[in-house]
Amino acid sequence: MVNLIVDLDERFDESARARAVATIAATGCTFEERRGAADATLAWIDEAFGGAWSGEANAGSNVVALRDGRAVGFATYEPEHLGYRWLRGVATQAGVGIFGPFGVDPSERGGLLGGALLDAALCGLRARGYRRAVIPAVGEERLQRYYVERVGARVAERFTVRDEGAGRVRTVVMASGSGTNFQSVLELARAGTLPLEIASLVCNKPNAFVIERARVAKIPARVVAWDRAGESREAYDARLLDTIGSERPQLLLLLGWMHLLSPEFLETFPDAINVHPAYLPFEATRDEVGLADGSVIPAFRGAHAVRDAMAARSAWSGVSVHMVTAQADRGPILVRMPLYIEGMPEAQVLERLHALEHDLVPRGIMRWIYER
Repeated sequence: MVNLIVDLDERFDESARARAVATIAATGCTFEERRGAADATLAWIDEAFGGAWSGEANAGSNVVALRDGRAVGFATYEPEHLGYRWLRGVATQAGVGIFGPFGVDPSERGGLLGGALLDAALCGLRARGYRRAVIPAVGEERLQRYYVERVGARVAERFTVRDEGAGRVRTVVMASGSGTNFQSVLELARAGTLPLEIASLVCNKPNAFVIERARVAKIPARVVAWDRAGESREAYDARLLDTIGSERPQLLLLLGWMHLLSPEFLETFPDAINVHPAYLPFEATRDEVGLADGSVIPAFRGAHAVRDAMAARSAWSGVSVHMVTAQADRGPILVRMPLYIEGMPEAQVLERLHALEHDLVPRGIMRWIYER
């Protein structure tokens, strides 16, 4: 991977911005520029580019091309609060602004739209007072050549995305159900795709099938069940904290874990990732979220998200992988993806959601690792 650097000279002044906007208009698209992005644009980014870039777009300013009101291309600049380790070098220097992510719908590629969005975003950085722009984590040589030829980029830093000397992250999985996500993560860890050491499984349901999966895989499994009639919530939470603490984990994965964790627990173990079967908004205070088709649905937080979506006859569901906080299903989102479910029977919805979870959970884990 390389970080590229671009000099924001007179090529990216106000007249260049005006030309870029005019070029976008000449393609039949309308131009939008704003801090953050509309829900519909963010949902389109998720659908088109794998579920991670929308978080970065939400954290930055965006130039967007819309055709008939729907986003078909975007470029983000000046995203804030990103912790990727490849942004800890040249990107921290005075006068350097961050460009990206950047993407164009497949139906629009090969024309003028992408270059115009690239120019407009770099002009936006120059207008904010930056003298240079970093284009981070460019892997494909073809894409590197594009930036070199299009905007005069040059290589500033080279790095590997995975730090092979960092070792594996000691991880405890917490689960309450059948354990398909546990199985998926375990197989990826053992194959070396995920740099995790799965130390143990903790389950709060004595008859959950995930325990059998752990037994077959020779992963230590500990059942920490709550007898609500004979034990207070505080006593159970303390026992759970002691059990997890004895494993000394660096990361907790909540993969179908059906018990709210106490604030004291999360103060001790703040690095906890949850997978939730709903498409959640980035803003923790919001209880609805928009989709790429312009529709708006409830956030469907809580233990019965799929059932609630089906009962509401929602046309959309989805999956969100997020950090765990004391407020249920309101932690910072790592990756997310909507799923169109209108007309599907519940069994098919669950099947599609499980497949989506198996794809997104590793992506969320890797984002957490990259931002450590």
